[in-house]
Amino acid sequence: MEKEHKYRATDRMSDLITDNFSLLTVMSRFGLQLGFGDQTVKGVCEEQGVDTHTFLAVANFVNEGQLSYGDDEQVSLTSLMDYLKNAHAYFLDFNLPTIRRKLIEALSFARHDNVGMLILKFFDEYVEEVRNHMEYENNEVFSYVGELLEGRLSSSYDIMTYSSHHSEIDSKLNELKNIIIKYYPESGNSNLMNSVLYDIFNCEQDLKSHGEVEDYMLVPAVEREERRLRDEQ
Repeated sequence: MEKEHKYRATDRMSDLITDNFSLLTVMSRFGLQLGFGDQTVKGVCEEQGVDTHTFLAVANFVNEGQLSYGDDEQVSLTSLMDYLKNAHAYFLDFNLPTIRRKLIEALSFARHDNVGMLILKFFDEYVEEVRNHMEYENNEVFSYVGELLEGRLSSSYDIMTYSSHHSEIDSKLNELKNIIIKYYPESGNSNLMNSVLYDIFNCEQDLKSHGEVEDYMLVPAVEREERRLRDEQ
């Protein structure tokens, strides 16, 4: 028997958030707003124009780290695309710039300027790598999927081309963490830098989960749409 997911459409949305606060980011990336009282997941999603199956598929995947059989068949590609685009905006426009501001503040207390410059340089290079990665997806992959949703099938590109070259973008954060942990000067502000490290750990996990949603949910959903269009043609 296939294992049932923890979260269901009849659960109260507030119970999901209190059970796993990391689902706040999932909710926000679907454009769901707080203030939903005791409404169910289905009630909140329908009222705010989000596909319930897609929200639950992502929420359960983020919570459990795996998909159950048939999950990808219920995913709305349009809703999933909105989720991924909003995730990119979150990382590039909010999360990473916020970490950088906190990092600069923490480094301002360190007396060894060379170490601080190295840490900041490493972080900026990493952010540029993330930006290039996500801008490629925004401009190439998501545009391709948009054309699919409009019924246009490309003869020169498919989602497996993207999948075979999809690189991990969270691994370099591990190097940054090690540099900070091993070489942050004792003269620095430990409370501030510990707070930055906490944010970096969270960001690393969030980026890993984001990449897995692309690999295990986006790619199969796009493949299904490609097959459908080929059959029609």
